[in-house]
Amino acid sequence: MTSFRLLSAAALLALATSASATSFVVTTDAVVNAVAATSDATSDVTSSFKDDKIVLAARDDAASFVASAGDIRGAQLEAAFKHIRGAQPQLAASDLQLAQAILAL
Repeated sequence: MTSFRLLSAAALLALATSASATSFVVTTDAVVNAVAATSDATSDVTSSFKDDKIVLAARDDAASFVASAGDIRGAQLEAAFKHIRGAQPQLAASDLQLAQAILAL
C-alpha cells in the first residue's frame, strides 16, 4: 500500500507541475503580446508624430491619463487621439497605449 501512495503522490505532483507550466506559458504569452502591442504602437506613433504640435501639446494630458489609469482625459489628449487615429486609421492601439506613446516622444 505504501508504494501505491508513493506512486499516486508522484502522479499528482507530475500533473500539478504540468498544469502550472501550461498556465505559466499562457500567462507569459499574454504578457509578451501585450508588451509587443504597446511597443508597436509606441514605435508607430513616435516615428510619425515626434514633431507634430498637436501631439506634443498633449504630453501633460497624456501623463495625467496614464497616471490616473484613464480616469483623467484632457481636451488636448482627446484632440491628439483624434489626430493620430485620423492620420493612421490602420493603427490598432488603445487609448492607454497611445498616451504612453505620446509620453515616449
